[in-house]
Parts: sequence; structure tokens; C-alpha cells
Amino acid sequence: MWLLVAPLLPGLINKVKAWVAGRRGPPVLQLYYDLARLWRKGVVLSTAVSPGHVAGPAIAWVAVVGAALLMPLGPGGNALAFRGDALLFVYLLALARFCTAGAALDTGSAFEGMGAAREVSYAVLAEAAIITSLLTLGLQSGSVSLTSMLAPSAGAGAALLAAGLFAVLLAENCRVPFDDPNTHLELTMIHEVMVLDHSGPPLAVILHGASLKLLLFDVLLAEAVLPLGELPPLTAVGALVAAVLVVTVAVGLVESLLARLAFRRVPLFLTTAFLLCLFALLVAWKGGRA
Repeated sequence: MWLLVAPLLPGLINKVKAWVAGRRGPPVLQLYYDLARLWRKGVVLSTAVSPGHVAGPAIAWVAVVGAALLMPLGPGGNALAFRGDALLFVYLLALARFCTAGAALDTGSAFEGMGAAREVSYAVLAEAAIITSLLTLGLQSGSVSLTSMLAPSAGAGAALLAAGLFAVLLAENCRVPFDDPNTHLELTMIHEVMVLDHSGPPLAVILHGASLKLLLFDVLLAEAVLPLGELPPLTAVGALVAAVLVVTVAVGLVESLLARLAFRRVPLFLTTAFLLCLFALLVAWKGGRA
């Protein structure tokens, strides 16, 4: 499900953006066509790169898939579950970013180095918000396993946690107002600049991994807020699917109605997301003590 459904989300976002702009837009299944086309193409490599340039996207994709296998899908559970898997979840996401940035730096291009520097500098604040949100869920459930942490809702701090995680979702998936996946302006690119030297199957792996990461954060946001563990199985599945669609449409609306932030404002926005998750943590802590 993770591998097959993930490329559908960018198509839905593009459809929402086209609808808001009064255009027809590309097909919802466009990314599937792009992935099939890229997989049939050859790979063009610079003479300056090492094998790490190709291995980086592959390892990053495996890390994101591993994080997805740890994420429970409502009553369906998860493929991998053990005590402390929430800690591995965070490390796998960090490993994926490290490999992507390392593959960009391997080209020896100052341009891609600039994008990698921006990516990791923003990731410092984004990862702090992710860790704080998981601490909130762990404090509330008394567990460090994602299956137990995501079973109840976030309680009184659900709205704070939802707002913080949505901002992190936009940052982690390089969406407006942090980044624009469709931009080609050299001085404003962040994530896209890191993959300019990739082609063929490695680029297909990068695009599929990005869509998989978007689905992963959609599910995390939905399960962190909704009390899926308290619902009947069929109702929980329907609520999860509906929540993922709502979050995806919300991303499209944000990209349609907001402009990109200036670089100096991005850290402030991410700090706000971290504070929202921190306030949710304080609410869960005070609620537990009460």
C-alpha cells in the first residue's frame, strides 16, 4: 500500500492547485507515468562523482520505506513493531536526509552544496518539532512504541499538535511556504537543487521517496490527532483515508493561496512549529499530573 498509493498524493495536490487557478492541470496519475518513463532512461553521471552519488538516493529510499513499515495504519497495525521503534523512526528520517545531502555534496558543485546547507539548517528545527511531538504522544500513552503512542488522540493539545505537525509536514516535504517543488529559480531552490545531477532510475527513486515521505507525514498527522484506536475497524480505516485526503487537499490549498517565505523568515516559522509542539507537550504533561 505504501509503495503503490504514495505517488497519488502529489497528483492530488497538483489537481487542487490547478482547480484553484482555474486550469485543467496534469492527470492525477502523472507521477506514475513519470516514474515509469524515468525507470526506462539511462543514467548520466559526472566524472567527479563517486559511487555514493547513486547509493545515496537508494539508501535514503530504503530508510523512508523502513520508517513507513514502522508506522501503524489504524486497525491494520504495522509491518514492524517493537519497543522503542519511535526512536528508530526518527533516526531513519534523519538517515534519509543525510544520504540525500551527501549525494548532492558528492557532485562537487557549489550550487548543490548551497541547497544541501539550506536543507540541513532547516532540518535542525524541523527535527526538534518532530521529536517534541513524539515526546508528547509518548508522555500521553506512556510508551515509546508507535503502535501504542498513536492509538489515542492527543487530548487537549490535539489542535496545537496538529498545527505544529502540519507546519513540519510542509517543511519536511519541501512544500510552500518553505520551498516550491516546481521552481527553477536558482537562488530560491532548496531540495530541488540537490537532485539536479540525478537522472534515470536514481531520479525516479528520489521522486518516489519524496511522495512516500509525504504519505508518511500525512498518516502521522492523522493518527496523532484522531482517536482511531477507539473506533471500530471499518470506521477507523475510513477516518484515516478521509484524514489523509483532507491533509493532502490542505497542502494544495496552502500552495495555491500562500507565497514562499523569505529565507530569513523560514527559521521563525519552524520555531513557531516547534513551540506549538512544545505547548502540546506541556498540556500533556500537566494533564498527566492532574
